[in-house]
Amino acid sequence: MGKNVQLKSLNKRKVLQCIIDHSPISRAEIAGKINISKPTVSILVDELLQENWIFEKGIGESTSQGGRKPIQLFFNEKAAYVIGTDIGGTKVKTMICDLSGNILAQSSFKTRQYLESGLMKQIAKEINTMVQKTGIEPEKILGIGAGVPGITDTSSGVVIEAPSLNWIRYPFIKEAKKHLPYPVFVDNDVNVAALGEQWLGSAKNKQNVLFLAVGTGIGSGILIHNQLYRGSTGAAGEIGYMVTDKNHIKNEFKPVFHHYGYLESVAGGKSIGDSLTRLIKENPDHPLHKQAETTGLTGENAFRLAENGDKDAISVINEAIEHLAYGIINAASLLNPEVIILGGGVFKSSAIILPKLRDIVNHYLPSSVELKISQLGENAGVLGAVSLFLREHDSTITFK
Repeated sequence: MGKNVQLKSLNKRKVLQCIIDHSPISRAEIAGKINISKPTVSILVDELLQENWIFEKGIGESTSQGGRKPIQLFFNEKAAYVIGTDIGGTKVKTMICDLSGNILAQSSFKTRQYLESGLMKQIAKEINTMVQKTGIEPEKILGIGAGVPGITDTSSGVVIEAPSLNWIRYPFIKEAKKHLPYPVFVDNDVNVAALGEQWLGSAKNKQNVLFLAVGTGIGSGILIHNQLYRGSTGAAGEIGYMVTDKNHIKNEFKPVFHHYGYLESVAGGKSIGDSLTRLIKENPDHPLHKQAETTGLTGENAFRLAENGDKDAISVINEAIEHLAYGIINAASLLNPEVIILGGGVFKSSAIILPKLRDIVNHYLPSSVELKISQLGENAGVLGAVSLFLREHDSTITFK
């Protein structure tokens, strides 16, 4: 690509991004905001209008002084569509969105049901049904972004390891292309959720973000200067392996590298349930003693009990919150994010967790940081997958 063509393409993206961020906006205002000459902006706007990425309104409307109002330009969010899929150990969720993240159709299915017969085949089937249902022209679909629960080599599209799916060196993009006629991008599910929150959620307009997902396990997605930080082998953000008690790790914890790290073993949803089970087993007078002896208790049980004032549940949860707070303090000291977004199943009980977490973090952290609950909730991953595609796909509408 020649230098002039490259520059034109770059300027065109700048113009479009300016319209996305500030519409309605006039040609003159664009030139002022992005420092490109008015004639150049005009040429690029005409091309974007022709290609249907934008539309204009306001021709000939008079101002109070009798002059004409400038023509206002708007982003055409229906110019194209993107598919996002969030592949979890329990379920696979897929959506079709427009370019502003409005959801046109969505579907989900249980992962286990199709793990052997092929997830990709089923995802393709769901997409075809959604396309027919919405009446979208298939040629208007730009492609698909995917989040997977494992370490991913984003350049080759190979999932190095995803234990909950029994995938080792799984050639994700190669498999996807057998069933889907679109370009495909894939990344770790928590990285993808971080992108979703930055695009449409609690981290909007923030450049340095830490997204923390606390479910059965604990992971994080890191954005530094607006770029995902993936690390040398794509394994950055494995905050579940952080050590928050050196004596405990020396005396009792046995590392099991392919399953849980130390922080997960003391603050993950499963570990909260396991700790409460052990505590209640020792207390024959507890109303749930029998359940603890037989099926055991879950993290959800623990939070429900704590809400009703159960002392054992409260002590287990407080212990987990402390460990989580120390992990956040360590990560925030290192990364200095503008905001830390808290997501995952455990934060459904944010009313119990958040105040205590904030107290500890603010007490020990050298500079304060905003702690926010995920705004997109269960849709963070799937909308993040759409955002991943929009960032990685090299088209006119490559975002930020």
